[in-house]
Amino acid sequence: MTNKMNIVGIGPGAKEYLTVAGLEIIEKSDVIVGSKRSLELFDYLDAEMVVLEPRDIPKTIKKAVSFLDEGLKVTILSTGDPGFSGMLKTMQKISPKTKLEVTPGISSIQLASAKLQIPWDDANLITIHGGKAPTEDLLDKLEEGKNNILLPNRHISELAEYLIDHGYNPEHPITICEKLSYPDEQIVQVTLGEARNMEFGYMCIVVI
Repeated sequence: MTNKMNIVGIGPGAKEYLTVAGLEIIEKSDVIVGSKRSLELFDYLDAEMVVLEPRDIPKTIKKAVSFLDEGLKVTILSTGDPGFSGMLKTMQKISPKTKLEVTPGISSIQLASAKLQIPWDDANLITIHGGKAPTEDLLDKLEEGKNNILLPNRHISELAEYLIDHGYNPEHPITICEKLSYPDEQIVQVTLGEARNMEFGYMCIVVI
């Protein structure tokens, strides 16, 4: 039987948000592929660790598949859930013939919704994660009267500037959830005008 590539969602970052099912798969793996931050969660294992660099993702995926072809058990770590701006789509695009076994995880979207007590079955979920800047279709995706929960691009200030430049009132409220599940997590409720002049890291969820 052909080995399947494991893609495991490892949650928003803290060990407490790993699932038992995901942890069991990871701990039985011969090779673990993931970002440096993700791999640090499993530095106690003897598995071979392969760092997934953003600029070399296709090359690293091909390397992971080569380990799989050798009969090794390979697991790719996906921050949050693999199915939402995660590694599932990336694997399907880069290596469409590779058989996959996907284990979901707790996404930062879920955790932000819980922290803010937003029933996210009625929220509008949007991702522009990985993009260099907001694009015109973002305005079409935002829904008035709903909680728009957004996985943003790198700079929150850029997002706020974009929305103001495209007709949003600078006084429009925005909530930024940064580093959820980490000891230094913060949840900030400000206006777009204020957010335009604030700096946040890349690990954020935004509610508009």
